[in-house]
Amino acid sequence: MKRLFALAAVLVGQAAPLLAQSRAFTPADWYRVTTVAAPAVSPDGKQVAFTVTTVVAADNRRHSEIWTAPTAGGAPTRLTSPGTESTNPRWSPDGKLLLFASTRPGGRGRTWALRMDQPGGEAFEVDSIPNGSVPKDGRFVVYTETDTSRAARDTTRRDPFARMQPIARPPFGAITFPVDPARFDGRHITEMQYKANGQGFLPGPREARAIRPQQIWSRTLATGVKKQITNTVYSHRNVTVSPDGEWIAFTADPAFRSDSAVILEREAVARLPYDARRDEAPRNDADIFVIPAAGGSPRRITTAMGDEGGLEWSPDSRTISFVSRPERTSNARLYTVPAAGGTPVNLVGDWQYEPGGHWWVSNTVLAMNAEIGGRTALLKVLATPAPLSEMISGRRRLTGFSTDANLSTIAYVSSSMTKPTELYLASGDGSGERQVTRFNEKLNADVAWADADRFTYKSVGNMEIEGWLMKPYGYDASKKYPVVLYIHGGPHSAYGENWFDEFQNLAGAGMFVLFTNPRGSSGYGAPFTFSTRGRWFAEDYQDLMRAVDIVAKRPDIDSTRMGVTGGSYGGVMTAWVTAKTNRFKAAQADRMISDFTYWYGASEAQGLTEFEFYGKPWENQAMYDSLSPIRRVTRVKTPTLIVQSEEDHRTPMGNAELWYMALKKQGIPVEMVRYPRSTHDLSRTGEPWLLVDRLGRLRQWFGHYLQGTSGGGNVAAGR
Repeated sequence: MKRLFALAAVLVGQAAPLLAQSRAFTPADWYRVTTVAAPAVSPDGKQVAFTVTTVVAADNRRHSEIWTAPTAGGAPTRLTSPGTESTNPRWSPDGKLLLFASTRPGGRGRTWALRMDQPGGEAFEVDSIPNGSVPKDGRFVVYTETDTSRAARDTTRRDPFARMQPIARPPFGAITFPVDPARFDGRHITEMQYKANGQGFLPGPREARAIRPQQIWSRTLATGVKKQITNTVYSHRNVTVSPDGEWIAFTADPAFRSDSAVILEREAVARLPYDARRDEAPRNDADIFVIPAAGGSPRRITTAMGDEGGLEWSPDSRTISFVSRPERTSNARLYTVPAAGGTPVNLVGDWQYEPGGHWWVSNTVLAMNAEIGGRTALLKVLATPAPLSEMISGRRRLTGFSTDANLSTIAYVSSSMTKPTELYLASGDGSGERQVTRFNEKLNADVAWADADRFTYKSVGNMEIEGWLMKPYGYDASKKYPVVLYIHGGPHSAYGENWFDEFQNLAGAGMFVLFTNPRGSSGYGAPFTFSTRGRWFAEDYQDLMRAVDIVAKRPDIDSTRMGVTGGSYGGVMTAWVTAKTNRFKAAQADRMISDFTYWYGASEAQGLTEFEFYGKPWENQAMYDSLSPIRRVTRVKTPTLIVQSEEDHRTPMGNAELWYMALKKQGIPVEMVRYPRSTHDLSRTGEPWLLVDRLGRLRQWFGHYLQGTSGGGNVAAGR
């Protein structure tokens, strides 16, 4: 380790002229970040297509294009028009067409294509190549689609509410209706799920629900001829065709019940008191079946407890791999089973972590990506159970894995603490990794991104917790700096080894940033993730405070100048922290919850607390009350900035209003910023101007209370 530090010192010394030009991150730098996503390697492995998203700051919008790059080396090239939005590229099985999503003028749908087997040419709309599974020779594609003939409707009946907005029209079966349709522009609600984050209020069904199971279809690519393979009262999912084109594997409810029966059963179950034994007991939710690609009767090949998914065929078409977990709170495992039937084999044993996506490299080897705590790795898995080995790893996050038809090339997006997203390629065995794009290279040279030291520590119950401490810009070991504790949302999400604008924002302002993955986080195995069930703000709170205790002892941290912040679960935990301790000098609560009973009725996510709190409010009111920060608000002394979005249906505005009023009535310094046209995802996908404004306000709030700076100075610095 000492040799590595020495080498780093030499490199820093050699690069001094470049680093001397680097400066601290400001909120305005966010506009310059380019995001790379959704790589897709061509079937022949010669090209990789991907989405590139930039920010048009003057217009307060993002702009997305499709680019390609030769896998043998060479500069990336933009393919789609800069005047239109294009995303999510995929290739036709023969590689002649590059398909992508776009809402271009004059189009009837969203799928467009460019010819890649000849130079030039304009994009054209296509509907003959469904997004599905293809055999090795690419002759046809299999996919699922609703049998619309079952849903024939009477379109001749005059609709007196035709001109009304969908959310205002009387839903099917409603008792009341507008006296004058032209004069009612409210919302008429009869459904349990009537709003959703990002979608807003959802209109109820105008007609009786027809049974519309998802059937298996195939389409010959040369002729476009479409054929329905199944016609059943149940839906088919995870449909994938064998490489030899002879068999189609799928998953389905093992009882072969109709969708309507399942709906009725689930609605009946929703009315029952919560039963932990029913919810947690192993049960058989789905099994794997195979059916001849030409049509015929399906044959069941698994009967294991759990919900199988992620089906993949071995190259010789003899084995199927899949992911399953026997119960909701147990680890998912990667299995194989002979296509002819047999006993599934667990390939990962009692491995702590859980599989992500996977594919077959050969008949005896699979590749599997997984979250290993805060980082991502691509691992080699043997079809005969054996220890796992990492093929591609490092302190970073990897996403969007894609391979060619021969599995000889892998494309993926990589991001680390000090590097925004870029596209990378590697050989099928993980060797020969190289960076393909450098869209953020100029920004990387201009801004001195802060890095973070990773550490682990033992918390209550001897649980090992992973954490990071990011140094402030211009760090000098002889000085003391303030520190801000960041708490992630979820609660079952996680921080990790990727570039994150919010951390860079405060580090650029001269503060340490402390972030951890306390128990309840994902990426450490299901027992770790669900250990907080029924115990929110108990051990996970202690995990957070243990990390604060550790860093507060450092000679370069001023423990009298500490802040705390977080969003969603991190927002409600921030409120809880300030109600438990006065050790923090300032707090910022994002997308917060102050009262869980109110939240249950006003949000879109009732299932979260039903599971985590063992029932609905009237079934376990004591837990809902005891975990609501508003019950402890009289203990809060910490100045708090509240940020909330007007159209957030996941953590609705009323929670923030209640917390704001409670603090205001007690004379606690508090400000609330309400962002219009914004959802729960403001900090990730919100309007650029509003997103950057939020970053600036965080700097101003913590700058004022932890550094004694004025808000105006921070605004000027961000321009």
